[in-house]
Amino acid sequence: MTARRVHDARAKNYPMATRLAGGRPDGTQFVDGSICHRLLNSTVALVALALLSLTVVISPARAQKQYDPGASDVEVKLGQTMPYSGPASLFGVTGRIMSAYFRRLNEQGGVNGRKITFLSLDDGFSPPKTVEQTRRLVESDEVLAIVGSVGSPTNLAVAKYLNGRKVPQLLVAAGSPKLNNPELLPWTTTFFSSAYVETYIYAQQILKDKPEAKLAILYQDDDFGRNYLNGMKAALRESRVQMVAAAGHELSAPTIESQIANLKSSGADVLLIATTPKFAAQAIRKTYELNWTPMRFVVTPSAIFSVLKAAGADASKGVISSQWVMQAADPEWEDEPAMKEFVAFMQKWAPEEKMDDASATYAYSEAQLIVELIRRCGDKLTRENLLWQATHIEDYQLPLFVPGVKINVTPTSHLGWRQAKVIQFDGQKWAYSTDVETAPETATRSLD
Repeated sequence: MTARRVHDARAKNYPMATRLAGGRPDGTQFVDGSICHRLLNSTVALVALALLSLTVVISPARAQKQYDPGASDVEVKLGQTMPYSGPASLFGVTGRIMSAYFRRLNEQGGVNGRKITFLSLDDGFSPPKTVEQTRRLVESDEVLAIVGSVGSPTNLAVAKYLNGRKVPQLLVAAGSPKLNNPELLPWTTTFFSSAYVETYIYAQQILKDKPEAKLAILYQDDDFGRNYLNGMKAALRESRVQMVAAAGHELSAPTIESQIANLKSSGADVLLIATTPKFAAQAIRKTYELNWTPMRFVVTPSAIFSVLKAAGADASKGVISSQWVMQAADPEWEDEPAMKEFVAFMQKWAPEEKMDDASATYAYSEAQLIVELIRRCGDKLTRENLLWQATHIEDYQLPLFVPGVKINVTPTSHLGWRQAKVIQFDGQKWAYSTDVETAPETATRSLD
């Protein structure tokens, strides 16, 4: 309204100057120089005063700081649950490296002058424990948001609770397509490629090399493994590929050797290993010991050098996966400036952690993106604004992401990315495909 009043005042003053000056009978107006000068000066002064008033009115509004619980002039408080214990404890490195990244950031002055208080609690990869710890973070610790929690079953266990309270559940490390549901879960976004996207990429490789393949699947019998099972079924449902066998296993099982033996007896010539690192290493090793040589795919969370080392280089040779983030142990990236910076960071801030697998660079990249979102919030550190920033990311290239794999999150698609490069282990390192593979939007949602 103020801007409109200034405009109206100016519109009235200029005709006044014309009327006072007089004019010729033909309608041509004459303006007396001294009168015009005085009127012009008066008008300019009025306009300047009005604009100054407008500035005084608008500037405080622009400068006003807005905070929700967990944010202040000096702090941004974030929460997370992580499997530091239990059967998925290998992924605990994610939380430890993120914590180290925020410690370094705080020593350097924080983000927008605020330090990050990062509360990362152990849930043992147990959904009931995740619920308990998440409620503590929200109701007792009053965090601004939950960020980067690991696991499909664990994140699904708290998604409705967090969305009901309108607490952002951002950049979760989970491949379940159920978490990419802006209609039902508008406060949830992921920092992981959907299992459906990943299996779509594998399916295209199978159709290219073995269009009439016989497929067997080893899967972890929970949301993590079943997402890959269902994703592969969806990707191949209109093809000539036959799924001849599938074998599930419990996360608490000591071994999956009997499942691999049964899958071999099916006559399959393609095997998808859709399980966590411990069992993926066993599966790779057992197929080698049984002299079974199917085309083997290992899901990305288990396509890490620690798994290949545990299985043995000879046993792992030929394994196929997909990748979107660089790995420190991979010679492919050793000369990259971003990798050199990461190695220096690890040596100083997390020297006790292993940097030779994707979990380390993944965690570092996730922390970088969280900081970027907080930076974009400026002084409006509300949950609503943080969510807005997290759902308006376009073609953002993280330094340690494979070149060409970019972050794109929109209000209608909360999946971090749907791109990757196909990789194959040659016995020493991963060999990368030339092109970045992109799954269509239709492959990013659960068909359930």
